[in-house]
Amino acid sequence: MEGFGTEAAFMAAAAGKAFLTLMEPHRMGFLALGCMMGLILGIVPGIGGLTGTAMLLPFTFAMDPYAAFALLLGLGATTATGDPIPAILFGVPGGAASAATVLDGFPMAKRGEAGRALSAAYMSSLMGGIFGAMLLAISIPILRPVMLYLGSPELLAFSILGISMVAVLSGSAPLRGVAAGCLGIMIAMIGSDPQTGTLRWTFDSLYLWDGLPLTPLLLGLFALPELCDLLIARVAIAKGVNKADIYKGQWQGVKDCFDNWWLIMRCSWIGGGIGSIPGISASVVDWLAYGHALKTEKGASQTFGKGDVRGVIASESSNNAKEGGALVPTIAFGVPGSATMAILLGAFLIHGLVPGPDMLHKNLDITYTMVWSVALANILGAGACYAFSPQFARLATLRYTLILPAVLGIVYIGAFEASRNWGDLFALLLFGLLGWVMKQFKWPRPPLVLGLVLGDSIERYMFISIERYGFSWLTRPVVAVLLTMALIGLLRPFIADVRQQGGIGRMLTSFQAPRFHVSQLFTMFYIVVIASLVIAAVPWHFSAKLVPLVVGTIALTVLSLSLFNEMCRKPTAASATALADQAQHEVEQKIHMDLTSDTEHLPVRTILERAARFFSYLLAFMACMAVIGLIPTVAVFVVVFMRLEGPERWSLVIPYTVILILGIWIAFDVFMAIPWPPSLIGQLFPALKIIPSVQ
Repeated sequence: MEGFGTEAAFMAAAAGKAFLTLMEPHRMGFLALGCMMGLILGIVPGIGGLTGTAMLLPFTFAMDPYAAFALLLGLGATTATGDPIPAILFGVPGGAASAATVLDGFPMAKRGEAGRALSAAYMSSLMGGIFGAMLLAISIPILRPVMLYLGSPELLAFSILGISMVAVLSGSAPLRGVAAGCLGIMIAMIGSDPQTGTLRWTFDSLYLWDGLPLTPLLLGLFALPELCDLLIARVAIAKGVNKADIYKGQWQGVKDCFDNWWLIMRCSWIGGGIGSIPGISASVVDWLAYGHALKTEKGASQTFGKGDVRGVIASESSNNAKEGGALVPTIAFGVPGSATMAILLGAFLIHGLVPGPDMLHKNLDITYTMVWSVALANILGAGACYAFSPQFARLATLRYTLILPAVLGIVYIGAFEASRNWGDLFALLLFGLLGWVMKQFKWPRPPLVLGLVLGDSIERYMFISIERYGFSWLTRPVVAVLLTMALIGLLRPFIADVRQQGGIGRMLTSFQAPRFHVSQLFTMFYIVVIASLVIAAVPWHFSAKLVPLVVGTIALTVLSLSLFNEMCRKPTAASATALADQAQHEVEQKIHMDLTSDTEHLPVRTILERAARFFSYLLAFMACMAVIGLIPTVAVFVVVFMRLEGPERWSLVIPYTVILILGIWIAFDVFMAIPWPPSLIGQLFPALKIIPSVQ
């Protein structure tokens, strides 16, 4: 007992010393600077905390460890606080971890409740972030046995559970969700096979040797379809938002969080707990929390996806809590809990720190500095967001001619930052078209992204598990529990369907002669693509083709079942129970990022013509960028777009263009000094390279 008291006193003294050290003015200044940069990078789609952390790392060389980690963690902890701003206002996830926030935050903004949604996001982020810091503070001394127990089988099971949870969010189209997840896994395996060196689906392109980067795919699947619908609908995201409504919404958002404090606690546990497991992407956390809220909150199946503030709260509280959780294995074992934590390990080496026992004893005060940094950063970040929340919310009332040029320019910059290759921009365009078509035909996109994020992990952990344990890994207790949960999640829609039809016998009689609908063309195209990938994989080495063939076979099976279901299923019998279940199914089907858009009331021909116009703008943007460089192209695009689409008056176009170009130049050329895509004019006339982005 005396030893326990001594240990507690030692930890309390270290925590107190860390707090006083961090409160010194220059260190608080670095923490505040990191917070502001994190918010900005969170608001900018596609840039994110990973790039920001890597960018700041060289500037920490001359700092002491306390200031260095305050700066780095200030940025990392608040990126997730800034992420919901574009997610709620524009339907564009600021990062992969805020994708689930779009489902309810964006509909709230569209009906004029942007202030309430933002406020709920800030407060739940604050509460979740503080919880994550508390989890880090109490977990470091006691989590070592748990972390050492988790091996590749458990990590594989967590990955499968993550994909199954997102597939469940496909509502009454679970087969489509599974098929989309399988396609994502297959896309993740593009490139050189780590086991045998086999080049898989590279099509003789050097760009594809290392696989497709996530950023252009994420922006293509989620950002470009929303921007395309903005142009098609030609309306503001929200109407009738005034300052009084924004302030009223702020207080309501705070009240919502305290009314749902138990939901925040549960989702924070999910975020902090999953975040502490190495190899589990941040993209999984918010979907697991959202799926948990969907299943456990009263009436969620009727309101989630339509603008339920509880969906925003669940997502945001979990993804802010994960930062503290991800620090646990990084500090205790030197195993990064996320990609950002992998970069943070570089800061350990720079400052002569060794992750492990020393961080729990000799350098415990530095460890607690990280705890305080995460907690204070969330407070500062939420405070800054509340200070400017009315201004952020008012952005939702802007016309599409003012929103689209600026966001599109930043999306192109963010996509190019993935690997700084022209291939990133082609990938952005290709997956933008795919994402828009999937949205129009009500196909779920999150399973595709999760499959892409977790595909490498699934393949790697599967090979390690089989080689090390044979098939006995399936009998490990944690694995069995997680796989059972995944199976239940996948079978739940089928069981509900059987119940709706009145049993398996009646369900088998609910089919008719095939009926063709234009939406089935996309399913047929999907089958052709998957089949082509499977056929191309047949000649590969056994180790290289095993997972692609298994995943491809599953995808072809569920796609065939989905097509058969679409063509041959009779309309549901109009019983009272069936109608109620059908209504719930229709509600759930919307909960997969494919929100009801403002384009559904328009004729199909108008939608196609305006969509073609949008993608023509994208092609023209890329062609112009190849000739004169990115920043001059942004200037040309803004002027042409605003004059053709509005037409906006010159007195607005000129200052808008100048301010946007100056902002991009200062932020990305002067401050970040990012490399720009090479341009034809820069190659022919080297003297013109003095113009920013002309390379």
